[in-house]
Amino acid sequence: MCGIVGLYTKNDRLRPELGTLLSSMLIQMSDRGPDSAGVALYRKPAAEGNGKVTVQSPDLDEESMQSLQQSLDAVFGSVSLTRRANHVVIEVPGNAMEAAHMIEETHTDLRVTSSGQVIEIFKEKGLPKDVVNQYRLDGVDGTHALGHTRMATESAVTTEHSHPFSTGLDLCLVHNGSLSNHNHLRRMLMSEGIRFQTDNDSEVAAGYLTWRLSQGDDLEDALNAALRDLDGFYTFAIGTKDGFAVLRDPIACKPAVLAETDDWVAMASEYRAIAQLPGAENARIWEPEPATIYTWGG
Repeated sequence: MCGIVGLYTKNDRLRPELGTLLSSMLIQMSDRGPDSAGVALYRKPAAEGNGKVTVQSPDLDEESMQSLQQSLDAVFGSVSLTRRANHVVIEVPGNAMEAAHMIEETHTDLRVTSSGQVIEIFKEKGLPKDVVNQYRLDGVDGTHALGHTRMATESAVTTEHSHPFSTGLDLCLVHNGSLSNHNHLRRMLMSEGIRFQTDNDSEVAAGYLTWRLSQGDDLEDALNAALRDLDGFYTFAIGTKDGFAVLRDPIACKPAVLAETDDWVAMASEYRAIAQLPGAENARIWEPEPATIYTWGG
């Protein structure tokens, strides 16, 4: 029983409030997931020719930040670091995925949480309100975001098992439910070059979408294929560089609500999260249909 929230801004004036609004939504899902929480923020595109890699370490301090700066400068020539609690957003020249793989190989004390042009993922063990406060999300700007609160039933209560999961450039997934064939899919995807950090079934779902996209599918094609190949029950919210998507399995036993106004689109496991948003009382509200793909943005 996990909690999912998502927010896509249609009105530019809401973008400076993205972190604040998502935080209020996420806290409402605390009862559904008290073990850990995480957010994927789409914000501040890297400079042209650069990428962003977000990493996590349990032992960050000023000395380790200086050491990290020096070692990364030696590898990439010049990078910029932005620390948020025990995560660091690194802007690097060149391809973000290639940089992420290099960082994983040369800095084994760091765990990569995301890579791309605009995505930043922060996640941690603990109550959602504590995670939100730790990462100081109030006032963080951006175009859209996803969040997840976790009640661990399939794997350990650790930071690395927390959602969101990102396995491709600017792609992330949060999941409420359980997949029954994830071990078989994991082996297949690893043979196709997809990398995994955990044994979490949700990371396999993210990896599956990354693989389909790498084969030339667009997001809708990839999600249609997921309906065929992913066995289990699930509600997915998927973030992309330009928007987000929602998909429930054909039985749709896990809860989900969608709402839309002229200013925003939102989804959540329960309406009480959406009720925190400005203008929610005037929103069009509906339950997403089973095996139906909903997308916004690019």
